[in-house]
Amino acid sequence: MRLTVLCALCLLPSGLASPLPREAGGMSEPQWRQAQDYLRRFYPFNSETREADSFEARLKRMQTFFRLPVTGVLTPRLVEIMQKPRCGVPDVADYSLFPTQPKWNSRVVTYRVISYTRDLPRVTVNQLVAKALALWSREIPLSFRRVLAGTADIMIGFARGAHGDYYPFDGPGNTLAHAFAPGPGLGGDAHFDEDERWTDGSRLGINFLVTATHELGHSLGLGHSSDPSAVMYPTYRVGESKNFRLSPDDIKGIQKLYGNIYDFTSLLRAGVPQQEGLGNGYPLGKACPNLTSKSPLRGET
Repeated sequence: MRLTVLCALCLLPSGLASPLPREAGGMSEPQWRQAQDYLRRFYPFNSETREADSFEARLKRMQTFFRLPVTGVLTPRLVEIMQKPRCGVPDVADYSLFPTQPKWNSRVVTYRVISYTRDLPRVTVNQLVAKALALWSREIPLSFRRVLAGTADIMIGFARGAHGDYYPFDGPGNTLAHAFAPGPGLGGDAHFDEDERWTDGSRLGINFLVTATHELGHSLGLGHSSDPSAVMYPTYRVGESKNFRLSPDDIKGIQKLYGNIYDFTSLLRAGVPQQEGLGNGYPLGKACPNLTSKSPLRGET
């Protein structure tokens, strides 16, 4: 079975921890608990030793990723970052690929929008999805074709709460959306929380184009970047303009997977998603019995 990787824009619930050590940096107990949960989720273990790091070591890795002074002490700036909506994939430096580097092995990838938000006209959602995909396809020898019925490679939809993929949404705020890396079943699919207020960028709310471009980057096989200007930066950014575009870092990452638009031989070398391997500790589809291709967002709605 090939592996499917989920990306979820989210904030994590607090855990339990006491007493507060020196690394807490004078922060409150709730902030300390949030920091512990955050670091367990996004910095689960050392990528070289595959062993769990101490709290201080994880803090240092987070500070390195976000290009902050490396002290190993919890600071107000770190707490601020931890409180922002973001993707659930663990962080690595610069652009990254998912652990097994899954990617599409066809030059033409199909997509279908199977459910819509009430916040935007359907035609607007369709246009923004097409624009998000075009931002990626103009840099690589890959094109996207919309289908109106049946199963597509990438199924896109809006849902509330539990929606059949083992990763329920949680209402306004926190989790905004999630997407799966290329693969069978739910692989490539992108889901958006209908409890958010989605916009086309012309009013207050969550910019759908910005979020969709990020999620579809995961649908193509990209992980996160530590470059604050990158679309694939882990935290959601507010105030993007109509001139929204990919950064050089995003382009470097996607071309690492698929080659550039003049490099058609790269598609001949492109493999299907890997079948085995536990990656970097991120939740994988084969470990979740409820994660199946029979999700409501995988069928007619």
